[in-house]
Amino acid sequence: MFKTLADAFKIKEVRNKLLLTILLLFIYRVGCWLPIPGIDSKALGLNVEGNTFLSLLSAVSGGALSQGSFLALGVSPYITASIIIQLLSAVIPSWQRLAKEGGDGRRKISQYTKVAALIIATAQAIGIAVGFGTADSVNMNLFAGQEFLCYAFIVIMLVAGAMFTVWLGEKISEIGIGNGMSLLIFVGILSSAGTGVMNNFKNIAVGGETTQRAIWQLVLFLVALIAIFALVVFVDGGERRVGVQYAKQMKGRKMYGGQSTYIPVRVNANGVMPIIFASSILTFPQLLMSIFAPNGNGFTEWWQKWLGTGTWIYAIVMSLLILAFAYFYTMLNFDTDEISRQIQQNGGFIPGIRPGKPTAQYLGSINKRITLFGAIFLAFMALIPTLIFTAIAGGGITSAFSATAMLIVVSVALEFDKQLEAQMMMRNYRGFLK
Repeated sequence: MFKTLADAFKIKEVRNKLLLTILLLFIYRVGCWLPIPGIDSKALGLNVEGNTFLSLLSAVSGGALSQGSFLALGVSPYITASIIIQLLSAVIPSWQRLAKEGGDGRRKISQYTKVAALIIATAQAIGIAVGFGTADSVNMNLFAGQEFLCYAFIVIMLVAGAMFTVWLGEKISEIGIGNGMSLLIFVGILSSAGTGVMNNFKNIAVGGETTQRAIWQLVLFLVALIAIFALVVFVDGGERRVGVQYAKQMKGRKMYGGQSTYIPVRVNANGVMPIIFASSILTFPQLLMSIFAPNGNGFTEWWQKWLGTGTWIYAIVMSLLILAFAYFYTMLNFDTDEISRQIQQNGGFIPGIRPGKPTAQYLGSINKRITLFGAIFLAFMALIPTLIFTAIAGGGITSAFSATAMLIVVSVALEFDKQLEAQMMMRNYRGFLK
């Protein structure tokens, strides 16, 4: 990947796109450290650390939420809206037709996603302002002691920051390289990870037994991190290739077909979506309880004891939800009947399998087995690495190196490398044609 970056900077067109991407990412990181007037970041940070959902949200945004910054919500509202719109597109017939209409349909769905992101951002901003806007974390003197105006100002600033983040992501996708939203999450996670590692170096500088323990924690942490990253990359590139043979056809005086190709069935085709769905369902009640019952009650204590993060019931429920969502998401994205129909219409067949329904059943059986292995891998990644990092390095950087974060970092890095190579290849082809 580093060689690809070095070669890309030698090409003017690609270099300009890379520099624009870096500039927009820099603007995003600056916005993550611009504080909202009236918020005490220290008091708000303590409240965020006490909530599992908000601590993960803060880690993905690079610590922006715990700082009470302008871009505190980050891309979370847009990602949630995208998931909801994608699920509704598979259920609502009119939205299914929009998804198949090409550019115009995608633009309409994109508008629906932005509206949904605005609504979700408003709800999250109100929840943060009301649930965590205590007298310790909000300066009521900002609007002459008017509590409503102070909260309304904070909500407006948070919503404006969320929509500005959406605009930045779209601009990166439009004039830069790579998917803008993914790169914003990527930068946020790396920033949180860097902060956690720097805190470990501070412990090394203390001296005595603390230094020795911090050094061993850092070494073991890096070894475990490299091993888990290697496993993620290995599984991410794994796929089952189903061979397809196209028969020869005479059309006029020319012969068409007669070629062999394959259908790639990826092991982890769903990416991090099953983990995001499962973790959202399990952590969302904790967010609601923190907002409506910040001082805790009997139900909150029961939930933390039996279904809180780190309990064995939480691990079992999390694994079962990941398995269920993995199969559900595969059914949405891998339509075996449609693939079988396209193969048959183009005069193709899978060797040893009859065209039509037998082909769809054969592809379905392969996809189910591959999905099972991928779902088990995701369940493993959702639980084991977090426990390893907690045992080795403590909880300070666990949220930054959670399963979701690591899978996102690897996936975005690999996808960015592929798109960068594609940009360079397009430039070489143009030069050859000229």
